[in-house]
Amino acid sequence: MADDVKRAPERAKRLPRAVREKQILDAAVRVFSLHGYHSASMDEISEVAGVSKPMIYSYLGAKEDLFLHCIRREAGRLLEAVQAGIKPDLSPDMQLWHGLRSFYGFVAEYRESWTVLHRQALTVGGPFAGEIDTLRGKAIELVSALVVSAGSRKGLAEQAEFSGEGLAVALVGAAESLADWWLDHSDVSDGVLASWLMNLIWLGFNDLVEGEVWRPTEQ
Repeated sequence: MADDVKRAPERAKRLPRAVREKQILDAAVRVFSLHGYHSASMDEISEVAGVSKPMIYSYLGAKEDLFLHCIRREAGRLLEAVQAGIKPDLSPDMQLWHGLRSFYGFVAEYRESWTVLHRQALTVGGPFAGEIDTLRGKAIELVSALVVSAGSRKGLAEQAEFSGEGLAVALVGAAESLADWWLDHSDVSDGVLASWLMNLIWLGFNDLVEGEVWRPTEQ
C-alpha cells in the first residue's frame, strides 16, 4: 500500500450501516484520488477503510459501483455547499460572490473530492462523466438564475434570459478550470480566486445587463 495513504488503525465492528458506508466511501475517495480509478485496488480501499472486501461488495458493490457512489456523494456535497453559500436576500453579484467562495472553500477543504470529481471521473468517462455533466447542469442553472435576476433588476429580463444560460456555461467552465489549476497552486487563497473570477466575468455580465454590448469594429 502507498505510504501516503493512512491505514485504518484497526477493523471496527458492529457499526451502523450509515457509519460503515461513510467509512468505506471516505477511504475510497482517498484511494481513488491518489491512484485514479483504474490503478486503485479494492484491496487497498479495504485496508484503508479497515473493513473486508466482502463487506465493501455487500454494502456498496464492486469497484465500478463504489466509484459511482463516491462521485454521487461528493457531487451532492459540493452542490449543497455552494447552495448554502448563496444568500437570496443579497444582490445577484454578492450571491455569486458567496457562491464562488463556498465553491472554492469546498475544493480547499476537500481536495481529494475535487480530484475524484474533476480529474478522475472525467478521465474515465462513460457513466461517471455523465454524473459530472448532471452536477455541472445544476450549477449552470444556479448561475443562469443570477444572471436573469440581475437583468430583470435593470429592466432587461428578455436580454438576460436570452444570454443567461450561455454566460452561465462560460462562468461554470471558468470556475472549474481555475479550481483545477488551484490544485497545483495552493498558495493562492480561495478569496483571491473568487475575486479573480468576479473581475473577469461579472464585470462583463454587468455591462451586458446594462445594455452595453461589445461588437467588432471590422467585418
